[in-house]
Amino acid sequence: MNRNLFRVLAGFAVVLTIFVMFDTANAQRRREVRGRGLNKAQVKVIVNRVEDRVDNFVKNFDKSLDRSLLNGTSREDWLNKRARDLESATDELSREFDRRDAWIENREEVRRCLNIATDIDRNMKNYRYGSVTESNWARVRYELNSLADVYNLAKVGSNVYK
Repeated sequence: MNRNLFRVLAGFAVVLTIFVMFDTANAQRRREVRGRGLNKAQVKVIVNRVEDRVDNFVKNFDKSLDRSLLNGTSREDWLNKRARDLESATDELSREFDRRDAWIENREEVRRCLNIATDIDRNMKNYRYGSVTESNWARVRYELNSLADVYNLAKVGSNVYK
């Protein structure tokens, strides 16, 4: 009887050890995906893509607003301002990224970009701006969400942002 109990306990210990090792490996992979395994040059590539996508979006967004029902309204002015704010924030992120030694030091600049992008995202969901602008915004949102993953921040549209 003692032998059987010992075998069962030993088997249970082996299974438990395997589960703990598997969970630890998954946690390691999740941390690397969240940006821990990236170097500054790799993060800079993402920052550059965000900046390029935002610049392209701002040009098209202004034209789309001029053709929309919002043309000439205070809402149009506010949305144009938010788009320019996002462009300025991504420019500042790029400048500060180049200036600092460690990429993780730019977390607040990334958070600011995500906060502004959330304002725009909410409006993009409520109005139709045309396929070109909506497609551009989808690319901006994707790149910003990639950056959010790197910095372990909430994605664009999250309730975390005002």
